[in-house]
Amino acid sequence: MSSLAEVAARWGWREADLAPLAGGLINTTYVVGAAGAPVAVLQRLHPVFAGEVNLDLDAVTAHLASKGVPTPRLIRARDGRAWVDDADGRAWRALTFVAGDTVHAVPSLAHAESGGALVGRFHRAVADLAHDYAFARAGVHDTAAHLAKLADRLAQPAAGELADARDVGGAVVAAARELPALPATPRRHCHGDLKISNLLFDRGRATCLLDLDTLGLGTIAFELGDAMRSWCNPRGEDAGSVAFELPIFAAAIRGVRAEADALLSRDERVSIVSGLETVCLELAARFAVDAFDDRYFGWDAARFPSRRAHNLVRARGQLALGLAVRAARADALDVVLGGS
Repeated sequence: MSSLAEVAARWGWREADLAPLAGGLINTTYVVGAAGAPVAVLQRLHPVFAGEVNLDLDAVTAHLASKGVPTPRLIRARDGRAWVDDADGRAWRALTFVAGDTVHAVPSLAHAESGGALVGRFHRAVADLAHDYAFARAGVHDTAAHLAKLADRLAQPAAGELADARDVGGAVVAAARELPALPATPRRHCHGDLKISNLLFDRGRATCLLDLDTLGLGTIAFELGDAMRSWCNPRGEDAGSVAFELPIFAAAIRGVRAEADALLSRDERVSIVSGLETVCLELAARFAVDAFDDRYFGWDAARFPSRRAHNLVRARGQLALGLAVRAARADALDVVLGGS
């Protein structure tokens, strides 16, 4: 592996200019400082992302900037490259630093509504974007494939922690049999991972979307379904208990509709609710699979004895959240369809 100093030098920075930024599950991130102030972020991308993802980020953020939407921008290396590969073949890239605060749970209904409005502005801005993506993650939100992978793991012998994974995995598969059908809707340019920690806030107002590796074509069902999965469970993925907070859902949808209501068909609004329930169980399946495989998701060694133990908590939590959404389905549909 190339040293951090060698990588930083490709942009003209010193290792002493870098400070690690904790909290990300996927990419390793450093803040770059100059004269005591942050000026950029340097990231080593997870192997799931090819370097070409940065070409998409560059194109989409240029379009956003042209529409007046604040966004991080790609900083090319000194030789003009959009990314740098290290000796292990891992891609590194640099982005402009955007000031603000991130949160890991929705602090208030005002935050939820402002966040929804930001998402709506993003979708209005990219509605006329013409871009062919250089990189696309395989199998993203292929719920059937994730459930099939889980079923494969469940068919294998298991003991100890793996027996616990089998128990929760079996419950996820059973719950998924009752998922509502997703209506057929158009594919749109999507952020792809709108968890609440991927929004930047300034004094309570949502200003900017972060973590732009997941940009691509997708549906509103999974774009907003996954967002609401994150936002409407303020206790987070790592809690032993979960809750689906309908007031947060209502505030966020109010924000989205204030900015992008004209874009969304009735079927797309309905799909937000069915997508929310689906993505909860899909993520529960992914966490359960990693409880078997023990290799993908980052984990908190200060709170959990192993990656498997952390993933088991996550899988149980997402299963419980999906069932809570199911119980509130009628009320959630009233929210997305109100006034239509």
